[in-house]
Amino acid sequence: MNIDHLPFDRTGYFTEFICDYLADKPTIRNLYNSYPKLENFEARIAEKATHFPDANREILYKTLRAQYKNVALSSETESHLKKLKEPITFTVVTGHQLNLFTGPMYFLYKIISTINLTKDLKKAYPKYNFVPIYWMATEDHDFEEINFFNFKGKKLQWNRKASGAVGHMKTDGLADVFEAFANALGTSNNAEQLKELFRNAYLEHATLTDATRYLANELFGAYGLVILDGDDTNLKEQLIPYAQKDIFESVSYKKVSETVSKIEGLPEKYGIQVNPREINYFYLKDGLRERIIEQEGTYFIDNSELRFSKDELVAELEQHPERFSPNVIARPLYQEVILPNLCYIGGGGEIAYWLELKSMFEAMDVPFPVLLLRNSALVITEKQSKKLQKMNLSVADIFLRQSSFINKKIREISNIDIDFTPQKALLEDQFKALYDMAEQTDKSFLGAVKAQEVKQKKGLDNLEKRLLRAQKRKLEDQVRRMTEIQNALFPGQSLQERNLNFSELYLELGEELIPTLMKALEPLRLEFTVLEF
Repeated sequence: MNIDHLPFDRTGYFTEFICDYLADKPTIRNLYNSYPKLENFEARIAEKATHFPDANREILYKTLRAQYKNVALSSETESHLKKLKEPITFTVVTGHQLNLFTGPMYFLYKIISTINLTKDLKKAYPKYNFVPIYWMATEDHDFEEINFFNFKGKKLQWNRKASGAVGHMKTDGLADVFEAFANALGTSNNAEQLKELFRNAYLEHATLTDATRYLANELFGAYGLVILDGDDTNLKEQLIPYAQKDIFESVSYKKVSETVSKIEGLPEKYGIQVNPREINYFYLKDGLRERIIEQEGTYFIDNSELRFSKDELVAELEQHPERFSPNVIARPLYQEVILPNLCYIGGGGEIAYWLELKSMFEAMDVPFPVLLLRNSALVITEKQSKKLQKMNLSVADIFLRQSSFINKKIREISNIDIDFTPQKALLEDQFKALYDMAEQTDKSFLGAVKAQEVKQKKGLDNLEKRLLRAQKRKLEDQVRRMTEIQNALFPGQSLQERNLNFSELYLELGEELIPTLMKALEPLRLEFTVLEF
């Protein structure tokens, strides 16, 4: 196994906002409490210890015990559950949707990052315990985002009507997906293991929540992963005072809006990941998950006939907290209220919206966690690596956008120099003399000189492009082989981890896949990992 690394800002796949966060840029330091370094966790441990009551631990423990009632527990997960009752235990959390058969590879990278960080923290702070948590996004209602996974270039999709929270959905219809998947897998030992895993998860469990819990537990239970479903009455009872501040006082809306304005006012002109709503909760009941909207003192449930006065909605929240589902703005707060958490691990988009939330957390008097960008990885086979070496392609080369990738390599391997930079510099020197001459004789000629300079530079650009196209035709075989391997490693001109399902790698590596990734991924290294096996 060979491991290489590349700075995130050299991959071309991460926003300026995220790259500046990783660089700890001073202009955005007010958006977070602690940069993700081991030594910075000491302050977060001290802060969380004084802000997380023992009563909350007891509720968390009992809730998890109930959720794990019909799940085969590993000794590691059993130990972690018991430790959650102790005041010296803290969590590291990642969250993800209930993607069919894990969806893209980065589902694994998120959880591995989380598990590995708890190991790093235990080494640095041995008197404390650290538990990795996978927060299942069971209340999400974007079925179209989770109802498929890719396998060998084909989309295996679960076709059915859906509404409301996806975690409540029955697994009806997944036998058809299993049949298509099984036929495509083949009959190797690793293929049979994948079939059994899919069958046991989705054909032996009634809901998508139960299926996903089983699947994640099978993959990561041996590492002590604890899987949490926030769609729970006992847990949501703790959310009531915070939901009241959001719904009836607009605290979240006001604070996040202020932060968004500050981000928009920065000279870097970062994009905004999410914007807050006046009310950041959905109403969740009987296949319905719709926004709560206030109009002139009446609270409407969008796309329904449900209406509440303020007093009625207050009563509904107090009597049925499970019916109030936090959106993307409120869910992070919910997580930090019910968990003794130190760090949230997420993708670039997630970290970007978490960076909008610190002032809201302060207004709610809830500690803000460390934010860590999950590990990202490109997995290359030994055969692919040899192809890259044969074509003299580096790791940095293959991350280039395809047109830049081809042009760069064509210039390198061409037997003529197709870089007109020296000619352009010479041209600029010549026109400098013409500008001086016009300045001294008749300034009205300056415009004509400028026009001529632009025309001649454009002519050089066009000639450079034509010669480059001619060389591409001449080196057509080289271009074809280059694009073939880049397309294989970056399907759809996107990161491999956003397309590839773990099953393709499992066919090759089998049970060694996850241990291999565990060894390769270092959560606090803050670089993109390239792994050759």
